[in-house]
Amino acid sequence: MSEFREKVRAWLAENVPGDEELATAKRFQAALYDAGLAGITWPKEFGGQGLTAAEQQVFDQESARYDLPNSVFRIGMGMCGPTILDLGTPEQKARYIPPLLRGDEIWCQLFSEPGAGSDVASLQTRAVRDGDQWVINGQKVWTTVAHLADFGALLARTDPDVPKHQGLTMFLIDMHDPAVTVRPLKDMTGRAPFNEVYFENLRLPADAVLGQVGQGWLAAVTMLGHERVSIGGFVRKRHDPLAHANLAETARRHGRDADPVVRAELAKLYAAERALALFNVRLRQEAEAGSPPGARGSVAKLAGAQLQQQAVAVAGLIAGPRATAWEPGDPAGEELALAINQTPSSSIAGGTDQIQRTIIGDRILGLPREPVVDRDVPFRELRVGTQRPA
Repeated sequence: MSEFREKVRAWLAENVPGDEELATAKRFQAALYDAGLAGITWPKEFGGQGLTAAEQQVFDQESARYDLPNSVFRIGMGMCGPTILDLGTPEQKARYIPPLLRGDEIWCQLFSEPGAGSDVASLQTRAVRDGDQWVINGQKVWTTVAHLADFGALLARTDPDVPKHQGLTMFLIDMHDPAVTVRPLKDMTGRAPFNEVYFENLRLPADAVLGQVGQGWLAAVTMLGHERVSIGGFVRKRHDPLAHANLAETARRHGRDADPVVRAELAKLYAAERALALFNVRLRQEAEAGSPPGARGSVAKLAGAQLQQQAVAVAGLIAGPRATAWEPGDPAGEELALAINQTPSSSIAGGTDQIQRTIIGDRILGLPREPVVDRDVPFRELRVGTQRPA
């Protein structure tokens, strides 16, 4: 393992660039692939390395020293790719996995809709069979990197005459198709990392289905499990102002490093960071042994969101009003404020904290399920979003 660590350390030191433009990100990912450091635990036959969670942990530890310019590939690597490996046909795996790992193609996840956020199964985007094709019409929203994506994993309703969880199918779509329209949405930071996406008579071949027709909820649960592990296990970038090491430096810069209250809160934050990191190592090891994360992905996702909130509280304790108002020409203050503004989204994106707690209670702790009145009702008889019962 020490040999692998030295390989990773030497390669990163020589190859990590200093900016994150899209072209740079693609060149870096291609170089990562050529060096044998992309898809570390993914199957060799589809371009991965076939190594273990231990090597992945080594890479994560070493890469945390750098700001890797490959965040645009996070959804493909953390959500879409693993789901294709789980449910895809051999042809789908051979077509999509290698270019994803090389950074040739960017992916997005098309689940949420204006009337179907936390309750994804209430989605109204329709897929209708027309001969040997499917015709898609509808809208998605909050779709991260859709404006850059080449492909997307789309969840659509294929049967409105069965209960809402039973009539769904997942499709793999070309985001460059003229029938797909992408419109960026700005968040409170002024940036536009996500989008709304419209489909107007998008035609797909029969082999665009991922998994089985009518089994889209199984595909969605599989992808959401990977998503929550990916979000909860995200390795902080070196310059993340909310990382423990950087908040400790902020405390020194503001003369608060000797304050016993600040020191105690920093110690708690360090312990929480380490606990989450070790929990994610365990999830990887269990997945490698044939036990997918399942509902435990919700534990990682919830813990990650709570860690962000804890870090924001420590930042406020250290910097006071300077955490949200900074002097002109103070990039450190601006970066800290930006990170604080982004934090509320960690409790919403990928499923709200409340949803994660419900999943943990139902599927891990075995608590009584919450009452559901629409479980056995055909979807077309429900009043959801813009739909009125037929």
